[in-house]
Amino acid sequence: MSESPLNILLVEDNPGDARLIRELLAEGSGTSFVISEVNRLAHGLEQFADQSFDLVLLDLSLPDSTGLDTLRRFQATAPDVPVIVLTGLNDEGSAIQAVRDGAQDYLVKGQIDGQQIVRAIRYARERHRMVLQ
Repeated sequence: MSESPLNILLVEDNPGDARLIRELLAEGSGTSFVISEVNRLAHGLEQFADQSFDLVLLDLSLPDSTGLDTLRRFQATAPDVPVIVLTGLNDEGSAIQAVRDGAQDYLVKGQIDGQQIVRAIRYARERHRMVLQ
């Protein structure tokens, strides 16, 4: 029996990075994804009024929000949805703070492959499910 596709919201303003994430998810494994893509935090927050998501992939450098405030604003609106931070910044201090602020993972774009991102998604969903129990 196959699993139903995971609904993922990708909040990423760089079209090249968004395309790369889609390609990585496609190559990652047998898991299927339905990806909704927006390029601003405000648009991502609006999506939750119309649709439910299993997980959010969130860039921290958006035209309308930057840094960890992006994560905090997102979680204030959708606290029950696991968030994986995607960033171009390889900074361990920011990564630790993002996890402290509620991110399930902190992935550096350009340093991940398909298997890693799919594994991060699976683990993030499980960790989040355990927290909610």
